[in-house]
Amino acid sequence: MLAYDYPLLGLFWSMMIFFLWVAWIILLFRVFADIFRSQDMGGWAKAFWSIFVILLPFLGVFIYVIANGRAMGERDIAIAQQREAEFQTYVRQTAGTGGAADELTKLAALRESGVLTDAEFAAQKAKLLTA
Repeated sequence: MLAYDYPLLGLFWSMMIFFLWVAWIILLFRVFADIFRSQDMGGWAKAFWSIFVILLPFLGVFIYVIANGRAMGERDIAIAQQREAEFQTYVRQTAGTGGAADELTKLAALRESGVLTDAEFAAQKAKLLTA
């Protein structure tokens, strides 16, 4: 009743309810996605959780988050780490070698190990620097 005596408070209350509803919808979709991507649940468990969340949406979502919240977070972290590793691999493959400085470091290591003579090292270095 107090909210309707003060229109600004009514607006705040309406916005808060709307944003909580949107947050719950997002959580509902995340729960469904987690149910189906979970590798440790069998088909019957996935069916049970899906039916439970469909029949009793608020209670089902909250119980699922309480029961499987930690595993849900661990799966999210594992997926993020996998995507990061794939991205890093892609960047390394796309970028290729480190350029002339990297090649000079490799040549210096070969000269230190005795594979290249000083004359061969100088020739390769000149060739790299002019390219």
